[in-house]
Amino acid sequence: MASYHKPDEKTLQGLKDVANKLRIHSINATCASNSGHPTSCCSAAELMSVLFFHSMRYKADDPRNQCNDRFVMSKGHAAPILYAAWVEAGFVKESELLNLRKIDCELEGHPTPKLAFVDVATGSLGQGLGAACGMAYTGKHFDKSSYRVYCMMGDGECSEGSVWEAMAFASYYKLDNLVAVMDINRLGQSEPAPLQHNMEVYRKRCEAFGWNTYVVDGHDVEELCKAFWQAKQVKDKPTCIVAKTFKGKGLKNIEDLENWHGKPIPKDRVDDLLKDLQAQIQVPNKKMSPELPVEDTAPADLAPILLSKPPAYALGEKMATRRAYGTALAKLGEASKRVVALDGDTKNSTFSDTFRKAFPDRYIECFIAEQNMVSVAIGCATRDRTVAFASTFAAFFSRGYDQIRMAAISQSNVNLVGSHCGVSIGEDGPSQMALEDLAMFRAIPTCTVFYPSDAVSAERAVELAANTKGICFIRTSRPESKVIYGPDEKFEVGVAKVVRQSDSDQVTVIGAGVTLHEALEAADILAAEGKNIRVVDPFTIKPLDAATILSAARATGGRIITVEDHYKEGGLGEAVLSAVAQDPSVVVTSLSVSGVPRSGKPQELLDLFKISAKHIAQAVRQTFAN
Repeated sequence: MASYHKPDEKTLQGLKDVANKLRIHSINATCASNSGHPTSCCSAAELMSVLFFHSMRYKADDPRNQCNDRFVMSKGHAAPILYAAWVEAGFVKESELLNLRKIDCELEGHPTPKLAFVDVATGSLGQGLGAACGMAYTGKHFDKSSYRVYCMMGDGECSEGSVWEAMAFASYYKLDNLVAVMDINRLGQSEPAPLQHNMEVYRKRCEAFGWNTYVVDGHDVEELCKAFWQAKQVKDKPTCIVAKTFKGKGLKNIEDLENWHGKPIPKDRVDDLLKDLQAQIQVPNKKMSPELPVEDTAPADLAPILLSKPPAYALGEKMATRRAYGTALAKLGEASKRVVALDGDTKNSTFSDTFRKAFPDRYIECFIAEQNMVSVAIGCATRDRTVAFASTFAAFFSRGYDQIRMAAISQSNVNLVGSHCGVSIGEDGPSQMALEDLAMFRAIPTCTVFYPSDAVSAERAVELAANTKGICFIRTSRPESKVIYGPDEKFEVGVAKVVRQSDSDQVTVIGAGVTLHEALEAADILAAEGKNIRVVDPFTIKPLDAATILSAARATGGRIITVEDHYKEGGLGEAVLSAVAQDPSVVVTSLSVSGVPRSGKPQELLDLFKISAKHIAQAVRQTFAN
């Protein structure tokens, strides 16, 4: 085993000097913006100095280079010290720090990927480590490269369950290229963190989760150099560096005191404190440079990814869209090595198992930890290293909603696939039924929402999602439904299909998934009575094809009925209502699931909530009666 060489005194002094420069930059920036978290920055100064100017390997002039070590600032409120580190590395102009948090400056209150040196947005605490796990898994198993991943966490966020989901994941997958750094500065926002400086409990927790753990003095640069070096020697275990630090370190009458969280240094005290810090810098003009990375990672291949063969179903054949998802994913996997799949122990229900069987080395089992699964998928997709698809029951994505919300801020291209939507899953009952998911995903600004109604459109939705920027959500269904599209049917984001029409249609019915098939059945019932209806399949709920819907409405006397296996709030009906809102001549009747459902047979439940064919037919008759 390699033996450790202590850095020379010049290097150690240089790292101490950089730490104090980082403190000074953080104080200047937060004073200029009159907001921010200088004390949270000061506790991490030596950690950041040693990481950025001794341990990490990266190209300072090309922060997003695929070969660089990755760094995630999970304690996002300490953003100013991250920006300060990039000032010292020469990538950010020092004068730009004085524009911190201004409307025309990319140095925001918490880091976002508007900055080339930020891969994932942080600030909603407890999420950085999960994303770092995804980056580390990608580096080790997909890129098979030497880059390492470092994640800086605060002690306050260690109360989040998502942190421990990520801790369990990293040790299970032996991510020895991952280092978590816990900045244990004792104080939270409004009172001390629960363990304060009980370092032994932190050590035992980390070790119990299977991590190689070092408890260190977080202000001793020599000790930190050694700990980060040791972490590089360890095989088959991630490393956690649990650093005892003091909030506001180096600031007289502020250090380790309560009530300084998120407060800039008062104007009458700042000059004296800056002078104290300046006086400790021995070689003010010495420039520290990071070591360059090993060039062992190829640039990402950004070519479009298409199904290796077209959908192969006969018209009228019965096939669940969840099963078609698995088939399509395996075809994409055949077409590109960048395609990877994740699941939360539901692979035999979501049919991601089809992909796993074909490409076991590109499948990540995340077990029943949906928050972490979403974070890992986001991490996998950073720097375009992979095209990631994560699946579970759609209802369980609600548990990871904050991670999904942050994925939008992270400009992530992650693809999320939710099966078992609506009451049509039947006997399992309401805890398994996604009835809020359309509302949830429609509210995410960067999200495209696919709701395929047959196996062909499901396969094409998967193909489109792989090539669509931003988050994609695909809502798949449990029941088998008839194939209604031919293998060559073209699908586009934001383009609906009129699946039944005549010259004498009197109402437009819009359904999706199982309710599209109920609408087609209702059309048959009504046709036997001499009444024709137009049936529309929206394909994407967001963006919604307003033009096709308005044109159908105008051709059918301004009458629309929407029918959905989802709660009324935020679903298909409300999406259609907002699309036609500018036309006062259009009247929309919404059929949806009202109230919390129960167990029962799928058809019984569709009848109970009046979203089945016979109730659609009745609603159409009612519009005539009115």
